Amino acid sequence: MSNQQASWQHHYHKQGYGVVRAYFSAADIASLKKVILKFHTLWKQENPELYQDDAFNSSLITGSEYLGANDRQTLFNMIGSPKIMDIVTSVITGEPAFMNTQLFFDPCNSEQKNFWHRDCQYDFDVEGQKKVIHETQVLHIRIPLFDEPGMELVPGSHKRWDTEEEMDVRLERKKRSSSEALSTGKTIALSAGDVLFFSADMIHRGLYGQGRLAFDILVFDSAGDYIDYVDDDCLPSNAMLQSIADPRLFTTTLALKAKAQHLAAV
Repeated sequence: MSNQQASWQHHYHKQGYGVVRAYFSAADIASLKKVILKFHTLWKQENPELYQDDAFNSSLITGSEYLGANDRQTLFNMIGSPKIMDIVTSVITGEPAFMNTQLFFDPCNSEQKNFWHRDCQYDFDVEGQKKVIHETQVLHIRIPLFDEPGMELVPGSHKRWDTEEEMDVRLERKKRSSSEALSTGKTIALSAGDVLFFSADMIHRGLYGQGRLAFDILVFDSAGDYIDYVDDDCLPSNAMLQSIADPRLFTTTLALKAKAQHLAAV
């Protein structure tokens, strides 16, 4: 592990996130932006009501519904690039696996408010959330395609439970709103070319504005039970795997898929 990776690892395990400025070149971002804008345009055309109502993100970017093989290969190549894998392997010390991709954008309604959350709150009750943040790990790697307001995070909340203030705001108790400011929040503005990596289960919220368009790669520790979250159509074919510099995220996921299918058939 390089000194840089050791620094990322230390900061992530202590604070729950890391940011690297100007990590990707202008050429890297231009190549990614071309594919993402194509996906986003087609997704909006196919989902006009959802987009107009309250959407602020889409998912399954590497799937075949909106992108052809060449564009999908571009995304797979970036996910399996040395730069991404350097981050992944510095943060997840077990065996990391690919979960999904998401695209975050500004909602159509400029009055729509963002909200504090832990990703796990959508799958688990409070007691389950308390357990999950200590036992499993899901990593977001965010690549902004334009300069944007970025994210607001609560440092260290990936390893501890909410304070009373955080709990009241996040779960909208005692007439509090999830869009209110938190005294423990830290804002991290992002520029095109930066990369932000953070724990999905820390307390966080995206900040709207400036026409944000951020590509997120989701990775999980294969020791966790997340394989059911993976869509088969979002994985590369055997031929595609051959062109990826470091395909370990995908080969691990494919192996987990095969194992799950075998157990289901027994």
